[in-house]
Amino acid sequence: MWLTIHLVKALLPDKRHLTIDEVWEIYKNDLFRVEEQIKKDLRTYVPLIDAISNHLFHSGGKRFRPLLLILTAYLAGYEGNAHIELASVVELIHTATLLHDDVIDEAHIRRGKKTARMIWGNQASILVGDYLYTKAQCRIVSFHNHELNEIIADTTRRLTQGELSQLSYNGDINMTEEDYLDIIGNKTASLISAACRIGALLGNCSDTQKQGIEEFGWNVGIAFQLADDTLDYIADKGKLGKSICKDLQEGKITLPLLKLLKKCNKEEFARIEKIIHDFDFSEENLRYILDNMKRYDVIDYALNKAREFIGKAKKGLSLFNNSIHLQALSTLADYVVEREL
Repeated sequence: MWLTIHLVKALLPDKRHLTIDEVWEIYKNDLFRVEEQIKKDLRTYVPLIDAISNHLFHSGGKRFRPLLLILTAYLAGYEGNAHIELASVVELIHTATLLHDDVIDEAHIRRGKKTARMIWGNQASILVGDYLYTKAQCRIVSFHNHELNEIIADTTRRLTQGELSQLSYNGDINMTEEDYLDIIGNKTASLISAACRIGALLGNCSDTQKQGIEEFGWNVGIAFQLADDTLDYIADKGKLGKSICKDLQEGKITLPLLKLLKKCNKEEFARIEKIIHDFDFSEENLRYILDNMKRYDVIDYALNKAREFIGKAKKGLSLFNNSIHLQALSTLADYVVEREL
């Protein structure tokens, strides 16, 4: 790690900011070790677990959450090896949520490939997701650290709470922006915040700095989901790995639609309400919604809201001196909003 960072510093002496590709390059050795740890953690004598796990962990995920844990641990002054094992734990939990989400959403495609449920069925997907949650809990217990236990237990509770809340609001256009932010806080920001909090816990920094790191993770997590939900309306299908307006067709009410419903006139509101109520997502109806989103600038509203949370996130790290790790975190935060736009 020392050699890689100092090599980059020598090559880029005058750069104020790292690019996202440079960040992945600098920390690639740590991420490779995380991949090896994941393989070790998933080694079983049950062929079905191996098959589904290999399908998921070779589907092109960026390991965003493990990287955040690694970066925040280094920022907090950590010099040991436990961050690799804990990054694996966080990724096991994240992967379990993907398995369960795809069953709930009846998803056919994830990252451009068939979902596990489409290959092995819903029952296997749910059970392997449960196995990954349990495996993560067992790994955390082995550290004999009460605070780590609390972080993971509370995070898995919040993840489930977020999914249940989202399900209860399915197709409900009366949901408020506050309701929406509460849902994405639980279902997305909680795990990203936990990854950062664990990184801070490993290091030797003040309680105020630890709180700043945790707040950084929370705000990045909110921004991440805001951007993801907005990309659902505008992203290239090939890059996003799913059909455009997929969330809407599943009944998920997200910020762009909420803002549109507040800004449009009565006639437009009535037509959009009927489309959602009837689940009539024809190409014509989807185009009507997308055209109105463009006319009322709700996409820009949602993306600017995400950028506001990135600004809050960066303020959480203001107590730390400038370093390669701080620069990397700043770049990763910006990437959350600007990816594939």
